[in-house]
Amino acid sequence: MMKADARQLVAAIPLPAVLIRWDERIAAGNAEAEALLGKDLAGRHFITALRQPTLLDAIEGTFRDGAPRLPRYLTSDGRQDTAYEVSCRAVDLESGPGVLLTFQDVTHLEQAGQMRRDFVANVSHELRTPLTALLGFIETLKGPARDDAAARDRFLGIMEAEAGRMERLVGDLLSLSRVEAEERVRPTDMVDFGALLRSVLNGLSPLAQEAGVTLALDLPEVSPEIPGDPDQLRQVIVNLVENGVKYSGTGSEVRLAVSQPAYQPRLRGEGVELTVTDSGPGIDPIHIPRLTERFYRVDNHRSREMGGTGLGLAIVKHIVNRHRGRLRIESAPGQGTTFRVVLPSRV
Repeated sequence: MMKADARQLVAAIPLPAVLIRWDERIAAGNAEAEALLGKDLAGRHFITALRQPTLLDAIEGTFRDGAPRLPRYLTSDGRQDTAYEVSCRAVDLESGPGVLLTFQDVTHLEQAGQMRRDFVANVSHELRTPLTALLGFIETLKGPARDDAAARDRFLGIMEAEAGRMERLVGDLLSLSRVEAEERVRPTDMVDFGALLRSVLNGLSPLAQEAGVTLALDLPEVSPEIPGDPDQLRQVIVNLVENGVKYSGTGSEVRLAVSQPAYQPRLRGEGVELTVTDSGPGIDPIHIPRLTERFYRVDNHRSREMGGTGLGLAIVKHIVNRHRGRLRIESAPGQGTTFRVVLPSRV
């Protein structure tokens, strides 16, 4: 193979690619490699361009025995770290043996792996606490409190609450799994959005009355119809209203309002906007970008006391995404919280 042919071959590879000659000089690097490693790669010693010990050892090892290797190359643009899997392969050049390097960006795979590990750790933590409590109370009921009726009733009440918490967590995990599985399939059935909102509020009225919270609904004269999955849209409304009821406090109000179908800039098309506003204590804006993350809570202790699983807003986000809508949260301490859900009104 001639040098011109090697340069053309490397230039045609759609990944960052570098070809190193037998004399440890770089024979060619394509445009993607120069964007990653710097300009004017050709002719430089590979150590001056690559510099990371793990990668250098792999290149020297492939020169030595011809075996392929897959080291990592790590870089950062100051805002985000990027991880590459580097394929080191021996090649025969006209001038002698060489090594061809190709760089595959695996950052998204590592992030997905980290998300899975965090998810498993969070689920384990959320289940461990009630399970530990249940096991402790069962042991006590079998021993010291066996004949203590008052203690038995108190412990059974706590055990019921902890079991209910685990049941809610498992239910939310199953809901989240179903929503994620269907997220790429856009619903096409038409739903009477106003009727759905009235139905949900009727079902939540006892919860609101018990909490001392007033529910209010503003609907346009003509109830809008939108394409959607009625069960999932119901879940969105329930989650948002329950949040407002649970965290607003006695004497507060949760108000829902729906706009007429109109052009929505965030959708670049026609849609309706649902707003759910409470008059509660509000949320520090620093928390807002993370509110839809799984298991993220502004106040862990209070959320658990209220029966929250930390998954409600994550479920809302995925359902809104499935409907090709947009979710925005506005809040400030002492000013309540507003959730804005914009949904397309046409398929």
